[in-house]
Amino acid sequence: MSTKTPADFYFDPVSPFAFLMWKRLREDDFGLEIRPVPVLLGALLNHWGLIGPAEVPPKRAQTYRMCQWLADRNGIVLRFPDTHPFRSVEALRLLIALDARADAVDAVFGAVFAQGRDLTDGAELEMLGGELGLSDVQDRIASADVKDGLRANTETAIARGVFGVPSLAIGEDLFWGFDTLDMVRDYLADPKMFQTAEMQRLGTLDYGVPRRAES
Repeated sequence: MSTKTPADFYFDPVSPFAFLMWKRLREDDFGLEIRPVPVLLGALLNHWGLIGPAEVPPKRAQTYRMCQWLADRNGIVLRFPDTHPFRSVEALRLLIALDARADAVDAVFGAVFAQGRDLTDGAELEMLGGELGLSDVQDRIASADVKDGLRANTETAIARGVFGVPSLAIGEDLFWGFDTLDMVRDYLADPKMFQTAEMQRLGTLDYGVPRRAES
């Protein structure tokens, strides 16, 4: 019987931060039993009225530099695909068709961010699916059950309060982003650290209107 703490890992393979977080979760022992949950990042952003960092040109460049620095600093091989961001829905459906197995998540992330492969190319996706034991890839990812599975994952994530990827859900608590992994370790070691009066007060702060520069 596993003594590890269950955790849901919400991700979209378009996210380099999700790739980095997944690598750390796979390579380091956090004492977690990880369940990978593919979700459509675009649908999360649309629901919460957000835009991705790649949609703000200066932020895009800074984000990519940050990802490369984090990868180099953590000893993770990272090579961005030639086109980023890219349409990830077919890769997500491939993962759904493969039951989001850990080895399939490894392979999809590796194809995108270690090998720089173009998973918007049908032939490339077919090849990757074949490597993972799935035949008739295009038919499978176009099937209603696969599409419904991805939609259900995304809707469940939204209902849980997930607004971006990567997000790690442990019980009722969410941890968003690669840089929260040290926070996750502290949470698992001493949950009371996150139940202090000051921590609880954070959820009750008034919502002030941001001040705008006067013309």
